Amino acid sequence: MYYEHKKHDGSYPIVGVNTFRDPHAGEVPQRIELIRSTEEEKQSQLKRLRDFKARHKDESGPMLARLQQAVIANQNVFEVLVDAVRCCSLGQITNALFEVGGQYRRSM
Repeated sequence: MYYEHKKHDGSYPIVGVNTFRDPHAGEVPQRIELIRSTEEEKQSQLKRLRDFKARHKDESGPMLARLQQAVIANQNVFEVLVDAVRCCSLGQITNALFEVGGQYRRSM
């Protein structure tokens, strides 16, 4: 009841529920400039990823299999994920999960 009262009197602002954009605040920019990484930054990140995979190549396979088994056995996947991120990339983890759970495809 306390929470609901604060929400309704405005003392607990929730954007989009009881707090909205100020209509007198001025114009919202129609075009937002995106910041893109340079080719050098991109290549640096790719090199770090290759190095990470090379350092953990012996650990990643068994860890991904353990992750897949946890999903299949309906175990605590988060616990295994915490261990997996230490030796597997996001792409490796995602692909391993797609293999056992499938990939969402929006029906058209």
